[in-house]
Amino acid sequence: MPQVNLSLPPALKSWIDHKVSEGRYSSASDYMRDLVRRDQEAAMAETERLRALIAEGLASGVVDEEPEDVIEKIIARRRARRG
Repeated sequence: MPQVNLSLPPALKSWIDHKVSEGRYSSASDYMRDLVRRDQEAAMAETERLRALIAEGLASGVVDEEPEDVIEKIIARRRARRG
């Protein structure tokens, strides 16, 4: 397995050591792998969220109104809801 070497300030090294000592991780490497996996999952989830928003926008169709008119209607609806 390829290796990556990191330089960390003492406070971060202590944090990792503490997490390992709690027993959830077997080593600092295990902890770092978990962080990278979670970051990867979060990035994939964000990509999927954005794709869903794009699909929703494309499915909503084309509006014949000017963008400024649409914005004004949205603002007016929000004001009406607030009372």
